[in-house]
Amino acid sequence: MHGKLVWIFLKEDTCTTHLRLLLLLLLCEAQGHAAPRPNFVLLMADDLGIGDPGCYGNTTLRTPNIDRLAAEGVKLTQHLAASPLCTPSRAAFMTGRYPIRSGMASQSFIGVFIFSASSGGLPTSEITFAKLLKNQGYSTALIGKWHLGTNCHNKTDFCHHPLSHGFDYFHGIPVTNLRDCKPGEGSVFTRGIRVLVFIPLQIIAITLLTLAVLKCLGLLHVPPVVFFCLLCLAAMILGLLLCFLHYFRPLNCFLMRNHEITQQPLSYDSLTQRLTADAAQFIRRNAGTPFLLLLSYLHVHTALFSSPDFAGHSQHGAYGDAAEELDWSVGQILNVLDELKLANNTLVYFTSDQGAHVEEVTTKGEVHGGSNGIYKGGKANNWEGGIRIPGILRWPGVIQAGLVIDEPTSNMDIFPTVAKLAGSPLPEDRIIDGHDLMPLLQGKTQHSDHEFLFHYCNFYLNAVRWHPRNSTSVWKAFFFTPKFSPEGANGCFSTHVCFCHGHFVSRHHPPLLFDVAKDPGERTPLSPATEPRFREILAVMQQAADRHAETLQAVPNQLSLGNVLWKPWLQMCCSSSGLSCQCDRENQAKGASR
Repeated sequence: MHGKLVWIFLKEDTCTTHLRLLLLLLLCEAQGHAAPRPNFVLLMADDLGIGDPGCYGNTTLRTPNIDRLAAEGVKLTQHLAASPLCTPSRAAFMTGRYPIRSGMASQSFIGVFIFSASSGGLPTSEITFAKLLKNQGYSTALIGKWHLGTNCHNKTDFCHHPLSHGFDYFHGIPVTNLRDCKPGEGSVFTRGIRVLVFIPLQIIAITLLTLAVLKCLGLLHVPPVVFFCLLCLAAMILGLLLCFLHYFRPLNCFLMRNHEITQQPLSYDSLTQRLTADAAQFIRRNAGTPFLLLLSYLHVHTALFSSPDFAGHSQHGAYGDAAEELDWSVGQILNVLDELKLANNTLVYFTSDQGAHVEEVTTKGEVHGGSNGIYKGGKANNWEGGIRIPGILRWPGVIQAGLVIDEPTSNMDIFPTVAKLAGSPLPEDRIIDGHDLMPLLQGKTQHSDHEFLFHYCNFYLNAVRWHPRNSTSVWKAFFFTPKFSPEGANGCFSTHVCFCHGHFVSRHHPPLLFDVAKDPGERTPLSPATEPRFREILAVMQQAADRHAETLQAVPNQLSLGNVLWKPWLQMCCSSSGLSCQCDRENQAKGASR
C-alpha cells in the first residue's frame, strides 16, 4: 500500500511538471511570435507647401510616390508645424516640445542658424526621439539637413552635432541650403549688405565730397589725415564685403559624414541621388534589426537644384523640378522597403518643416517658392500657410489605408508616437507637448488630444488654437499679425521673411478671431456681431495661454546674437591650407560608410 501511494504521488508530480513545461513552451512560443518593434522612416521635406503634393490637391506637380503614401496610409489635413521656421520647427519635431522650452526660439530678427561656426544649438540636456530609440537598441541615422547647431566651445566638441543627440550615423549638411551656396543664385544677405555696406559707403562718399568742396572753397580747414582715414574706412568695408562673399560658401556650405567634412564646398551634382542611395544603404545594412531613419531633404529650400533627369521637366520651373526629384527619392525609399519585405513592419511618416516660402522670387521674377494652396501666408508667419503642412503616415495592416483625418495634430506628436511604439518610456522630468497619434490613426478616438495649440513667432506667442471637445469648430486667435508688404501682398516681400516684433507687426486688441474649420483661408475675422460667443471664446483662449505661460521656465537663448554670429575658433575646415577649405572625400567615404 505504501509503495502504491508513492507511485501515485510520483505520477501526479510528473504530470504537474509536464504541465508546467508545456505552459512554459507555449509562453515562449507566444513571445517568439509577438509583433516585433516597428522600424521608422521619417521623411522631412524643407519648405514644401501643403499645396504642392497631388494628394493635397495639386494637379500640375507630379508627386506619384507621395500620393501613393497617402493612398496606402493616413492623410492628416490639419497637421501643424510647431514653428513656421526651420530651426525651431525641427527642434520641436525632434523633442516633442515647443521650441521656447529648449531656448530654440529667437528674441531677435535672426530666427535660424546661418553660420556653421555658431555656438548655439539644441542643448545637450534635450532628449530627442533618436536618443530614446538608441537606448532601446535601435540603429539610428540622420541623412540630409540638421540645422540645429554643431559646436559649443571649440571646433571639435560637437556638442550640438547629431551624433551627440542619439544618431549613430550622420551624412548631410550641419546648417542649411542657402542661395549663397550655389554660384549664380544670389544671396540671402542682400538686405544686410545694403544696410551694413552700401549705406555706410554712401555716407562716407557724401562726407568726403562735402569736405572736399568746403576745403576747395576755403570754408573749412580739413587735414589730409581725415581724408586718408575715411578712405581707409571705405576700403576696409569693401574688403570685408569681398572676403565675406568669397569665403561664405566654402566655410558654410559643406557635407559631413559623422564628424568628418567630406565635401567642402558641397557640390549639387547628383546630390539627391547620393543622399538617397546612402539612406537606402542604411536600410539594407540594418534590415535585420530595428532602425530609425530620418531622411531630412535639402529640397525644396533655395538654392534650388536638380539632376539632369529632372531639370526642365516640370511645369513649374526650377521649383517643380526639385519637388519632383524629391518625390522620386521618396519612391526609392519605398521601393527598398518593399524589396526587403520591411513595409509591413515600418511606420513611414512624410512631412515638411513648415509651409512654402512665398517670398522666394528671384531678381528675374522667377518664383522659387512653393504653394500653400488655399491658405494665407507662408514660411515665417503663423497664418495657416506657414504652419499647415503635409502629414502622411503609413503602416500597412496597422493603420487603415486611405483614411483622411481632419483634426489638429502637430509635428511634435511624432516624438511620443515613436517612443511608445519602440517601447520607450517618455522622460518624466520635463513637459512633452506632443501626443501619441496612434489612437487617432487607428480610429480608437475620433478627437485630437490637442484641445489647445500655441503658435509661436520665434520667442513670441503669436496665436492660440482651440478645438473644444465635442465641437466641430477650431478657433484661432491672433495677438498680432505680420505687416505684409507691399500692401495687399501675401507675404513680406520687402524683407524676404516676416519678422515677429516691433513695427513689423500689427497688434490686435481684442485679438483677431477665426474659425478655421469654416474659414480655413482666414479671410474674415469674427466679431461680436458675427459670433455671439466672441468674448467668451477669447476669454477661454486667454486663460489657456496664461496657464501655458506658467509652465515655461527661463532657459539660455540658443539663438541670441552672440550664439548665431560667426566665431572663427569654431570654424571647421577640411584642409590645413588656411581658409581655402576645399576637399572632396565623398567617393572615398562612400565605401567606408556605416
